[in-house]
Amino acid sequence: MAILSIPDQAIQLFDSSEIKAFLQQYHVFFDQWSCTVTFDDTASQDEILEAYAKDLKPYMSSGGYQSADVISIHALTPNYEQLRAKFLAEHIHDEDEIRFFVDGQGLFWFHLQDAPVFNVLCQRGDLISVPAGTKHWFDAGAQQPFVKAIRIFTDMSGWTPIYTESGIESKYLHFKSPTLG
Repeated sequence: MAILSIPDQAIQLFDSSEIKAFLQQYHVFFDQWSCTVTFDDTASQDEILEAYAKDLKPYMSSGGYQSADVISIHALTPNYEQLRAKFLAEHIHDEDEIRFFVDGQGLFWFHLQDAPVFNVLCQRGDLISVPAGTKHWFDAGAQQPFVKAIRIFTDMSGWTPIYTESGIESKYLHFKSPTLG
């Protein structure tokens, strides 16, 4: 269940259709897929991708996406603080950033023209596609991070972050999401 927050206006949306409609205004695609398979920590990337192939393959085909992989972030991820700092800096990509949350959660922040800064807490079953060139940042959480997500690409080289160096993310470092630690 996703939660959309607009911190500067003290607004939170919990209804997925309201979240989807809000994000559509800004060309951010959001959907929720059935997420019935539970994986343990030993599950391979291939097992996870195969479990969601019935949704993943048509989605990739319709969007011209070429590859997918699985990212797993948890409390024992090596150099997590450095990794988190890299994701926390506002940036853009040359291609869409697409994530399907198989398990765990993460907070996507958006800083768009003519819009208040907002975030979407994505959780198990949530699919989000951040369009190429969209200013955003991501937080897996300061304590006990846990994200297991399928990443979808046209070309993995287009996913390299281009940092804006705006510093806007520092204003929101102490935001407390309803369920993100």
